[in-house]
Amino acid sequence: MNYVIPLIALVLVGCANHPPPPDWLLTAESATGNHARLWLEGRDKLAEIQLNAAREAVSRTGDADQQARVELHACAVRLASLQGGQCPAFDTLASDAGRAENAYAAYLSGALPAADRQLLPESQRLAWQNPLALNNINDPLARLVAAAALLEAGRLPPEGITLAIDTAAGQGWRRPLLAWLSLERERLERAGDPSGSEAIRRRIERVLGAGR
Repeated sequence: MNYVIPLIALVLVGCANHPPPPDWLLTAESATGNHARLWLEGRDKLAEIQLNAAREAVSRTGDADQQARVELHACAVRLASLQGGQCPAFDTLASDAGRAENAYAAYLSGALPAADRQLLPESQRLAWQNPLALNNINDPLARLVAAAALLEAGRLPPEGITLAIDTAAGQGWRRPLLAWLSLERERLERAGDPSGSEAIRRRIERVLGAGR
């Protein structure tokens, strides 16, 4: 889960010198990954079940950092579909969560303080510093989150929108694909490119038609 603050830094299974990870952590890791996939595909009810499973798992620890990471993960997934970078579910945990978690929340909102850049996952930190580094992010969701965070900050170049569209399309993630296509269509209309806008409209119709 390198697209959001990981619930654990490293899981070492089967190593004699390290105990296996606890069940709550394995449950939370699996559920958050399932939530992301289902939500991006537009399968909201199933996604909510997975998110609640992750929340229940980490609540057993009473650890504000772990709970915050689940909420930030969910907010990052929504941001990837251009549904805003605010994270109300994190706000109630902010005062007890660590500096890294608060920095990530600020990043999602497009208002990351310069002093906290080093607290981001490396790929997103590099893209935040230089939007051209979006191309170097291998994880598709991490790439979408980074592009959306730059958009929130007003720093995403047009080619970043194209990259986000290609990323979402490549994964078959209907929800972010429609969001980024709509954004591109609006951009083309403002730029006075009716043929380009019409091509995007037809593509949106094809995506919508596939889900009927």
